[in-house]
Amino acid sequence: MNVVIAAAGTGGHINPGIAIANKIKEEDKNSKVLFIGTNRGLENDLVPRAGYELKTVNAYGIERKLTVQNFKRLYSTIKSIKEAKKILTEFKADVVIGTGGYICMPVILAANKLKIPTLLHESNAFPGVAVRLLSKKVNTVLVGFEDAKLRLKKAKNVVVTGNPTKIKKQNLTSNQKEEIIRSIGLNTNKPIVLVFGGSQGAKSINKSFINIIKNKKNKEYQIIWAAGPSQYEEIKEKLSDDNININNIENIKIVPYIYNMEEIMNVVDLVVCRSGAMTITEISIVGKPAIFIPFPFATENHQEYNAKVLEKVGAAEIILDKELNADILDKKIKEIVISKEKVTKMGEKANKCATKNVTDKIYQEVKKVECCHNK
Repeated sequence: MNVVIAAAGTGGHINPGIAIANKIKEEDKNSKVLFIGTNRGLENDLVPRAGYELKTVNAYGIERKLTVQNFKRLYSTIKSIKEAKKILTEFKADVVIGTGGYICMPVILAANKLKIPTLLHESNAFPGVAVRLLSKKVNTVLVGFEDAKLRLKKAKNVVVTGNPTKIKKQNLTSNQKEEIIRSIGLNTNKPIVLVFGGSQGAKSINKSFINIIKNKKNKEYQIIWAAGPSQYEEIKEKLSDDNININNIENIKIVPYIYNMEEIMNVVDLVVCRSGAMTITEISIVGKPAIFIPFPFATENHQEYNAKVLEKVGAAEIILDKELNADILDKKIKEIVISKEKVTKMGEKANKCATKNVTDKIYQEVKKVECCHNK
């Protein structure tokens, strides 16, 4: 089976594509997987690093306004359908999978012209523009959340598979948990709050935690904070203005990036973060309560829709970015972490939202469309 995966731009589109590719190779070692992206996004790093070949087309996301630049981008994207057709033909693609975003448009349309079966995977609870527009044209749409299914009424076939991720729930012993906590530099007698804002950090979240630290609000809880590589030095400087050494703050560990996120997520009591689709998925899998601060400029406000998936079952709280400050955030944190019973119950509710055997389900759907095509 020769599979083409269209994935470009951000990790939220590319990482699910890589997870799907890995499952295909695991199930069928003779299969071939090719990625199509652009020459501008993270795919140029992530795809080769994962061991897959990447071909590029000159496609762009289109903004909703009339500008010369926009017309040029639209023209390039339309031309890229021809580029995608050439790649698909030369590769002899049996199936084409898109993981959302503008790259899906030219690649899926090219596959349609060549009568190659197609699938889309949508990670977010509110499907993006490309997925909504293409949902009638593909054989199957795979979605990460049940809520997304309700918003794709014109699709031929929608299957809730969940979102593929490498994060897993770990059944750690008390000793293992204590060892991990001590390795962070924190202690085991106070609840721990994990804070992050995506791979590059989130300024509004960072600002609130700087004020929590300066005003010593977190006496009842500890913080492990991934500030983001681009913002770590700035935070270090702001804290030093108040004579606070970033490497020596009681109950707090601040780092540019957390490389062992699975391990850390499994030992903390609460997560404070943005609400990208993969973050929601990972928090559900490990079964942790969360406070979400949705990124306000996300397309179609999809991060707020994602956060509501866990909020409506009682597994999370939402603070809108425009309402965020240190006092509100600190109050919400304390309302959750001071009660072990509340932490446990919210975590259990989060875990109930996790979809099991995600890549198995996705692989089954890929095989279905491939087999039907070859009958």
